[in-house]
Amino acid sequence: MGVLAGIARHAYPKAPMEVLDAVDVTVEGGLHGDFRGAVKPGGRGRRQVTMMERGDWDAAMAELGHSIPWQERRVNLLLDGIDIPQVPGTRMRIGAVELEITVECDPCSRMETIATGLKAALKTDWRGGACTRVKVAGRIAVGDPVAVLLPA
Repeated sequence: MGVLAGIARHAYPKAPMEVLDAVDVTVEGGLHGDFRGAVKPGGRGRRQVTMMERGDWDAAMAELGHSIPWQERRVNLLLDGIDIPQVPGTRMRIGAVELEITVECDPCSRMETIATGLKAALKTDWRGGACTRVKVAGRIAVGDPVAVLLPA
C-alpha cells in the first residue's frame, strides 16, 4: 500500500502546474480543471490522469544533481511507497477512485527545457510514470491510500 503524495493540474497546454490538496475526478473529465482529462468525441481517454512514483523522480533528480519540484514533470499525481505496475489494463485505487493504466507516460522534449538530461533520466524503466483512464469517479486528497487492485 502506498499514499497519494501530490496532486497537480494545468488548465491548458503549457500552462503552469497548479498544486492541490484535493480534487474531484470524473469518468468524463478526469481531474476537475485539468485540460487533458476530458475524453474527446470518439476518443479513448487513454491519458486522462497521469501519475509517477516519488522514488523515480527522486532518482532522476539525484542522477542529474538537481532538486526540481515534482510537478515540473507535468504529471497529475505523485505516488509514494508503491510501485506502479508497468502493465496496461492494471487498475489502481486512490481513495475511492479507480484508474486503469493504459500506457507509459513517455517524457517529452519539454523535459529538456527544465534540465538538460531530464528526458533521458525519465525514459528508463517507466520512470516518467503511467497514463490512466478513470474507471470509478470520486474525490481524492493528498494522504489517501493507494493500492494496486488484483485481477478478478
